[in-house]
Amino acid sequence: MVSVLVEQLLTGRVRALPGEDATSGIYKTPVDGVLWLSETGFTGDEQADLRHHGGPEKAVHHYPADHLPFWRGELPGAVLGPGAFGENVSTTGVTEADVCVGDTFTVGTAIVQVSQGRQPCWKLDRRFETRGVSRRMQSVRNTGWYYRVLQPGHVQCGDRLELIDRPEPDWSIARILRLLFDRRAAAADEWAAVSRVDTLSPNWRETFASRVAKGAVEDWSSRLGAS
Repeated sequence: MVSVLVEQLLTGRVRALPGEDATSGIYKTPVDGVLWLSETGFTGDEQADLRHHGGPEKAVHHYPADHLPFWRGELPGAVLGPGAFGENVSTTGVTEADVCVGDTFTVGTAIVQVSQGRQPCWKLDRRFETRGVSRRMQSVRNTGWYYRVLQPGHVQCGDRLELIDRPEPDWSIARILRLLFDRRAAAADEWAAVSRVDTLSPNWRETFASRVAKGAVEDWSSRLGAS
């Protein structure tokens, strides 16, 4: 049974990224007190690009603080703490290998369900002013994951995420990320199988189904930016 303490809740407003005129909601800061969690996220949280970020299938981003020591080695000049990667929830002790798509948790008075992992994009490079951060996150697959909100409610730092249902024990987020990002793991039978997992977000199911139909992995260049 997965049970993990919410060490930080974080929200952020849209602001400019370094360079040119791009904006993002990636800058998150800790919030004290009780927050309302609706079907589209926490009160006070914003996303700049609603086509690719936010929405019911990506209402909450959970990023394990367990990954921060790795990133401190990769980005020695950066200030890295909870919220550095745009997450809303920071915890220690649970990673992508421990969580499955469809896992359903209580947290405060809300109920949330794991919907997909994260697809890192070029805005990470801009945020850290370092080329290749998004590609590095994709290659090591320490992306965190998203929740959809099944029951809105109040959440605060110090609540616990308590697993109450695991309908897809064979489909950890780590396994799905491997299939999505590791071209060496290309396997049409597994792509077809994961495309039929009902609790996986529709967008990711469509991605895997498209791979089966085309027999090829989609182009990542526009999402990841220059290498």
